[in-house]
Amino acid sequence: MHAFDILGDPVRRRLLELLSDGERPAGELAALISEEFGISQPAVSQHLRVLRENGFASVRPEGTRRLYAVRGESLREADAWLSPFRRHWAPKLAALETEIARGKRARRNSNPKE
Repeated sequence: MHAFDILGDPVRRRLLELLSDGERPAGELAALISEEFGISQPAVSQHLRVLRENGFASVRPEGTRRLYAVRGESLREADAWLSPFRRHWAPKLAALETEIARGKRARRNSNPKE
């Protein structure tokens, strides 16, 4: 399966977002995803399996729990594929950053500390 087939699913993207801060138990992930997306625990388990089998997540047992974590290799592959397209949005993001900085500076200058 291609990386973007995996990342194209909103449930799997959300699982990766939740895992971006570090390991999480499968039960916690299932509860959060079930609440957000209204899907069953077995459905969440299937999404976790797809992430695991395609190299986006790893799992390790800890007692009775299974802890999931992000595996960066597959995400780096997707990032590399996107690399040629960055030229389309990088300048716009840089311009936005400049405008935000100007706005902050203008607010600071209009409200000098007393």
